[in-house]
Amino acid sequence: MKFFYLSILLPFFLLASYILDAEAEIDSIASHKQAGTGENIDTQVVASGLDIPWEIAWGPDNKIWVTEQKGLISTVDPQTGAKHVMLQLNDVWFYRTAGLLAMALHPDMKANPYVFLNYTFEKDAKRFSRLVRYTWKKDTLINPRVLMEVAANNGHSGARLSFSKGKLYWATGDANNNTYAQDFNIPNGKILRLNIDGSIPADNPVKGSPVWAMGFRNIQGMTFSKNGKLYTSEHGDATDDEVNLVEKTKNYGWPAVRGFADSPKEKEFSASTSIADPLKSWTPTIAPAGMSYYSSNTISKWNNSLLLVSLKAKNLRLLKLSADGNSIISEEVFLDNQFGRLRGICISPAGDVYVSTSNRDWTRTPGSPLPEDDRIIRIFKSDKVMSSLQPQQGPQAKTTLYQQYCASCHQENGTGLKGVFPPLKGSALVKTAGLPLIKKILNGSAGPVEINGVKYDAQMPSFAFLKDDEIEQIANYILAMQAERHPVIDQQIIAKARNN
Repeated sequence: MKFFYLSILLPFFLLASYILDAEAEIDSIASHKQAGTGENIDTQVVASGLDIPWEIAWGPDNKIWVTEQKGLISTVDPQTGAKHVMLQLNDVWFYRTAGLLAMALHPDMKANPYVFLNYTFEKDAKRFSRLVRYTWKKDTLINPRVLMEVAANNGHSGARLSFSKGKLYWATGDANNNTYAQDFNIPNGKILRLNIDGSIPADNPVKGSPVWAMGFRNIQGMTFSKNGKLYTSEHGDATDDEVNLVEKTKNYGWPAVRGFADSPKEKEFSASTSIADPLKSWTPTIAPAGMSYYSSNTISKWNNSLLLVSLKAKNLRLLKLSADGNSIISEEVFLDNQFGRLRGICISPAGDVYVSTSNRDWTRTPGSPLPEDDRIIRIFKSDKVMSSLQPQQGPQAKTTLYQQYCASCHQENGTGLKGVFPPLKGSALVKTAGLPLIKKILNGSAGPVEINGVKYDAQMPSFAFLKDDEIEQIANYILAMQAERHPVIDQQIIAKARNN
């Protein structure tokens, strides 16, 4: 008899369950939409087959202007994807993050048809970062005029350019030299303010100096808001990627202060030097790249926000600003790991957002690059009932500590990058296990080394800020990569290494 009643009631239970599930799904969609943009937004690939696009900008011809790191400047038609090459630079020194990088178009191209480029080149076995102005004429770039050159290295070139009130702002990197950013007389690790002919504006903070602000490591994004506030995104070292609100004469701390001044040494330095804190910092790092200010009502919920793309995190972040622009009040994540590494971003007059991938650059993730890489993706308001672009709150995929802190250099499989970052798999240091490996993790390293007949000269930061159990996880993850078995590293070994 029990089975008889159960057979009668079962369809009703299933129907009730279906109704509850449907209601829950509707509630989930509604809350998801409310938590995000509240508008239907979609994506569309408008161009493919590019080779490491570094900068993208909306041009006066209603095309997307693109720099590719090996020296190519082109336009891309956002409607057809057709590419037109305007200039090929033949003196670009391309290596890792060096090459043709930043580009800025004069805001009034009719009166001043100038395009400003920043690229790395070699002269007498030394490397320099060059700022040069070209004239745009008949879809070509002519009449190069070198405005300024600063020291460069195989990385940390910074290299973003932006305009405000007729002045050109140039973000320079510290050229892998930790002394430059705090030396006012050296133009590296700074934001420089120049006239469009390369001369120094008479109203700069210090007469005869191009320096507007200082204390930067490696700025990767720079943008002005509609009311003239200047924001930058910057790569940290092992910790503390940053977004800063930059004001003239201020010092942003690198290398003495990383992120917020929260350690005793940082607080002491900040008190004596008056260091400006970032608006936001990320640890683990996300490798923030290009950044634009969104002031359109096309995607109304994005109005008054910073749109930031990232390389390591492989996503687009919406950083909502306060009404006065002095703080970030919320963060949302989009495109999480959908297109790979993202480096460039620009916004059309219609309020569409364009981002570019960087999957053919020096650091590769498993499965990249895809045959269609690199790409430019359009983000736009859609008529679809459900959009393909939804915000993702919080981490979308669980990652190991090794992936967070080590994989961007040594690669996810531990093979490193030949001649750039040494391998962990099969290295003599790792084979020793125990104290030598832990000390390397704690202390970092600098200077040239030779491993398996290959020379390396990359800096490794100290990871002493990590907890013992976190170092234990990383060390044993590295040991698990090896072909031979090694004794497990425990926290007693790590405590011993800290005390020696």
